[in-house]
Amino acid sequence: MPVKSFDMAKSRLEGVLTLSERRELARTLMGNALRALVDSGCFEHVMVVSRDEAVLGFAKELGAEAMREEGPPDLNAALRSVRDVAIADGAVSLLVLFSDLPNVTAEDIRALAEASSRCNVVIGPDRRTEGTNALLLRPPGAIDYAFGDLSFEKHLAAASKAGLEVTVLRRDGIGLDVDLPEDLQAMGRPVKVPSP
Repeated sequence: MPVKSFDMAKSRLEGVLTLSERRELARTLMGNALRALVDSGCFEHVMVVSRDEAVLGFAKELGAEAMREEGPPDLNAALRSVRDVAIADGAVSLLVLFSDLPNVTAEDIRALAEASSRCNVVIGPDRRTEGTNALLLRPPGAIDYAFGDLSFEKHLAAASKAGLEVTVLRRDGIGLDVDLPEDLQAMGRPVKVPSP
């Protein structure tokens, strides 16, 4: 699970939430997603990668392992570093799950794991079917990471090019991520209108 610094998280909500509120939202969302991962019982290791010591400390409090992100900021490079560690430890599968999923549950994680028993690549798209909120690979290096703009299509294309079987798993708990004010409304949180 890659996690930005709590102080830098959710910058696109700057117009509707204060820094303190954005920080608390990011921490709450991370806690929920991590608990879902741990409670699912599907994975032997749950790891958070971040540059932020507060994030890494919180991850440890919740029973996850923590890995400090090194080098220039690059999400895909950070995830490749985690993947290399997982492969060296003998992992047969690897799930990337983002931390800003307010409704994700242990059952959603179990559904991802179940789907991976029938294919090499499981993609959990966002509700706009543009981004990838969950990506489960079996084996861990089945395809390279392509997180960023339109990552859903990029991950599909990479799997197709490699000749791998893919399952697209659409679940409400995985689909709703919180990036924009309308996402706050979708999760049932009232959005205040900033003063002119």
